[in-house]
Amino acid sequence: MSALVRVVRVGMARRRVQTLVIGLATLLAVAASVLAGSLLVASEAPFQKAFDRQHGAHLAVGFDADKVTEAQAEASAQADGVEASAGPFPTASVGLGVNAQATVPLTLVGRSTAGGAVDKVDVTEGRWVAKPGEIVLSADAGPSMRLGQRVTFPDQPGSPTLTVVGLARSVSRTADGWVLPAEIADLTASGEPDGYQMLYRFTHAATSAQITRDRAAVAATVPAKSLTGTQSWLYVKKVATRETSLFVPFLVAFGVLGLVMSVLIVGNVVAGAVATGIRRIGVLKAVGCTPGQVVRACAGQAVLPAAVGAVLGTVAGHLLAVPLLSETEDAYGTTGLGVEVWVDVLVVGGVLAVVAATACASAWRAGRLRTVDALSVGRTPAPGRGRRAARLTARLPLPRPVGLGLAQPFARPARTLSMVAAVAFGAAAVTFATGLSSSLGEVIAAKNHNAAEVTIGAQAPGGGPQPQGQVRQRRTAADPAKVVSAIRDQSGTRRYYSSASTESTLSGVSGNVTLFAFDGDASWGGFRMISGRWLAAKGEAVVASTVLTAAGAEVGDTITLNLDGRPVPVRIVGEVFDTGDDGMRVFTELSTLKSAAPDLTPTTYSIGLKPGTDTDAYVDALNADLKPLGVSATSAKSLNGSDTVTVLNTLTAFLTALLISVAALGVLGGVVLDTHERVRDLGVHKALGMTPRQTVTMVVTSVVLPGVVGGVLGVPLGVAVHDAVLPAMGHSAGLRLPDSVTSVYGGPELVLLALAGTAVAVLGSLLPAGWAARIRAATALRAE
Repeated sequence: MSALVRVVRVGMARRRVQTLVIGLATLLAVAASVLAGSLLVASEAPFQKAFDRQHGAHLAVGFDADKVTEAQAEASAQADGVEASAGPFPTASVGLGVNAQATVPLTLVGRSTAGGAVDKVDVTEGRWVAKPGEIVLSADAGPSMRLGQRVTFPDQPGSPTLTVVGLARSVSRTADGWVLPAEIADLTASGEPDGYQMLYRFTHAATSAQITRDRAAVAATVPAKSLTGTQSWLYVKKVATRETSLFVPFLVAFGVLGLVMSVLIVGNVVAGAVATGIRRIGVLKAVGCTPGQVVRACAGQAVLPAAVGAVLGTVAGHLLAVPLLSETEDAYGTTGLGVEVWVDVLVVGGVLAVVAATACASAWRAGRLRTVDALSVGRTPAPGRGRRAARLTARLPLPRPVGLGLAQPFARPARTLSMVAAVAFGAAAVTFATGLSSSLGEVIAAKNHNAAEVTIGAQAPGGGPQPQGQVRQRRTAADPAKVVSAIRDQSGTRRYYSSASTESTLSGVSGNVTLFAFDGDASWGGFRMISGRWLAAKGEAVVASTVLTAAGAEVGDTITLNLDGRPVPVRIVGEVFDTGDDGMRVFTELSTLKSAAPDLTPTTYSIGLKPGTDTDAYVDALNADLKPLGVSATSAKSLNGSDTVTVLNTLTAFLTALLISVAALGVLGGVVLDTHERVRDLGVHKALGMTPRQTVTMVVTSVVLPGVVGGVLGVPLGVAVHDAVLPAMGHSAGLRLPDSVTSVYGGPELVLLALAGTAVAVLGSLLPAGWAARIRAATALRAE
């Protein structure tokens, strides 16, 4: 055994570069696999994991304080099927001031501690409330706030002000903020809670039917019509899953690319390292080593550096995964995501198994050679390989080092194919990442609907018209005729439209839909059509994809809206890309709703300016006219993105960088093997006068052709992956995507992406090219 250990140690010392390449290839393969695997596992069931850990509420119930006493609410915990409960917690519906004219509605819950038998609230920043005058805000609701900020509730008696001492997350989404129970009375006009909240966990709550029965059991314990609202955990899960499902196709695509590249490159490097040591294998056999000992020695020389690389790769994967999982928690609305131990074990075991199997297979073939045959094997390729290419390049009007480099790939066709595959997968990863980033940017632009240069009034999150219940105006809406007159009087006005919003129901669909009614042509407002066309007449409607699915309708069908009990039939003329309000939005003309909602008036105005108009001067002049009306204009566009998009872009950057590194390492391994095999040729070239710069040129040029071919093959592969993954991501979220989101590649961009393959190949060849330039002619000629 000691002799075998010495053979392994000496062999690794003699091939330091190859040993380093094996270790680095394994490190990157393991790091990429641990990262992708951890995120893929996290994307499968983050909500369920967080729900179980925080003992989330299967049902959150609000009781009317005028109909139910605190004792009666507490007694409802004795309902049939209740496994655990928390509460009653006093509640208050308040308006948080965001500026002088608008408030954001919040539901505050009086809760003395973050823990409990149900819905353990996770404090992500700061601490829990400890005294009056403090508030903890939900990280999932309301405007962004910082610790120590003082927030005001102008609609409440005395305009109370509280200090933000913490940010927290409830997996059950049971509140927008928390204060001490005694604080609730100071936040209501009556001095009493608006209601009470009870949180329940049931023995059986896996289906909608079971939740319905559980709700009925709770309602039976209190006076009739005393429930003000309920929230099922299945609804919260649906919203969370809609976000997380986006990640699965994305991670699968990157995972497959990374896995194929890792296996290909690690296996190729190990096989090449063994192949270049065939003469040494002959020496080992000559001194008495058996084929089995030869195999173990070669496997040891590959597995040991691979094991070190696997350990370092696991550490690197964790270091990369932890901050990304933290960002993923924000996008998922969950907490406590971490790297699973079994992912580490599976990845490390799989990679080391590939290394060992490749090394053993290559060594076994070499070990079965007769000793004299193994000793007679030279470093140079078989006679005849690449000679035609060498003769052809010699006739081209190219510098001789360039011609020698261009002919080199044909001397080792199998190794060249492996290099081409590595570059192709690297180029595919870059192409896919570039397209995905562009598509996500288009998604943000499509969902924001913010083509207008100037707006008046409230806007919905994402730049679209404002629905009720998200930001509400504290002042009465200005006279639309006067606002329109002020807009028309401005010399820079090119076009404009106004909009109003209200809630409605849709026949055959449970829950509410948000209606947006336009006065004027809104087709230029940034609405991206998926199918059909924009509104052109009274009685027409454009709807989001989710509405079509929920109603079982298609473009051209007629659906019936219900406003305060008045039916309004509309014909669907188009499908628009919109993700607000869970996709339950309907867009129509204001005139369509006049008969059912005669008091509905515009509250938002979107203005397009003439080319060359000074936007700031226009806004100042318009505001001077609007000031008496109590409203104001702004040129600030809402660029509201998405935590999910941010996480996807971050993941794309990390995973693409890793895959490019793996591809460059594959090229590096191949070039290292070529330069070591042709070290005598290098000595001859140097003896005949080849300079170090010409040597670098020859080595770098040898990877240009594989780089070009790999880039040309990789770009269509990356485009195909993009075209397959992006619709799958949209389908996972229940969305159809407009052409502007999916068709993001242009001709010049594809050419540049194809050249990226050459850049990756050149990058991977620089290190061995430098080594080849530095080696002395005498040293190269004496090499074995």
